[in-house]
Amino acid sequence: MTRKKAERSETGDFVAFLIKLALFILILRSFIFSPFNIPSESMQPRLIVGDYLLVAKWPYGFSQYSLPFSVPLIPGRILPHSPEPGDVVVFKAPPSAHEDYIKRVIALSGDIVQVSNGVVSINGTPVDHKRIADFELPITPNSPCYRPEFESTVENGKRVCRYPQFQETLPNGVSYRILDIYEDSEGDNTQAFVVPEGHMFLMGDNRDRSADSRFPAQEGQAIGMVPEENLIGRALISVFSTDGSAEWIKPWTWFTAARWDRIGETF
Repeated sequence: MTRKKAERSETGDFVAFLIKLALFILILRSFIFSPFNIPSESMQPRLIVGDYLLVAKWPYGFSQYSLPFSVPLIPGRILPHSPEPGDVVVFKAPPSAHEDYIKRVIALSGDIVQVSNGVVSINGTPVDHKRIADFELPITPNSPCYRPEFESTVENGKRVCRYPQFQETLPNGVSYRILDIYEDSEGDNTQAFVVPEGHMFLMGDNRDRSADSRFPAQEGQAIGMVPEENLIGRALISVFSTDGSAEWIKPWTWFTAARWDRIGETF
């Protein structure tokens, strides 16, 4: 009898431990941090395919989109706070808010945004936009070149992609690098957009490979203007990056595929 009671006690303690662990992970995942991996080229050069990030959940407040699977347990938004232009944010993409996207905030409610010849203007003033050295990206299984003409060989014999790169500085002083690869692409010249109340104008840093607020919202593609209530959080730090060459059955490739120099980069 004593042994059975001890076994039941141990089983109960273990179940209680699992419940506490699950609650801890749920709270951490919902209100503190969440992971995010980069699936596309839209945020190059800052983010490349194979990067893994931690997203801070607290900067903009909390909503149902803070919770796993967007469970509708939080009405509206608690402790709301608007992002700053230049923030890199993760959000639920319109129109259905089913997919997680990552883009950079360019403008907020009431701002007028227009792109002319690849240069962004906010409230009638062009943002500072200057050409800098090309972006060099090593060719790897998850990062091929868009076109053969961008390929070249560097001194160590490795093949890289070279893309035209620019430094862009917003009116609030936030500066970052962008890619503008093709001349006269579809998003290089737009109408003037007025950002509605409670919305954001978002763009990818890789301007010719990003379906963003320059285009009408369409499921799985462009996003149009994004409501602030769709925010999940702000990109915080890169915690891992892989070039896509790893194989699960070959554990040593997990280390050789890692881009160690990208780990620990903050935003």
